[in-house]
Amino acid sequence: MLEGKRQKQVAAVLEKDLNEIFQRMGLTMIDGGMVSIASVKITPDLFDARIYLSFFQVKDSVGTLNKIQEQAWEIKKELTARVRHQLRSMPQLTFYIDDTLDYVDKMEVLFKEIKKQDDVVSPNPSAKDIAKEEG
Repeated sequence: MLEGKRQKQVAAVLEKDLNEIFQRMGLTMIDGGMVSIASVKITPDLFDARIYLSFFQVKDSVGTLNKIQEQAWEIKKELTARVRHQLRSMPQLTFYIDDTLDYVDKMEVLFKEIKKQDDVVSPNPSAKDIAKEEG
C-alpha cells in the first residue's frame, strides 16, 4: 500500500523528533548496544504511528524493546510538546523490532550456501583454465 504525501510528511517529522528525543533520553545506547529508529510508518488516518527500531549488538532485543515501551508515555509526552503546532492530534505510538538486517544476513548466508553447492556440482572453468586446455 502506497503512503500518501501527508503520511510521509508526518512520518518524517516524527522520525526527526524521535531521534532527538531518543538521544536526549539516552535510549540510543542500551545494554552496550546501539538502538536507532529505522523507519516510521503512519496509518492513512494519521491515528497510529509504527516506529521500527533497529538494534546493533544488543544482546536482548526483546528486553530492550520492553525498556523503551516502558518509557513510551514519557516519549509521547515530549513528542507531543514538540509537534503540537504541526499536528492536530498525536498518533498512538507503537514500537516494533526492525528485523530487516537479520533478514538480509540470512539471505546472504543462503546465497553463499547455494553458490558453494553449485561450485561443487558443476565447477565453472575460469578463462585461464580454458586457455591452458586449448594451448
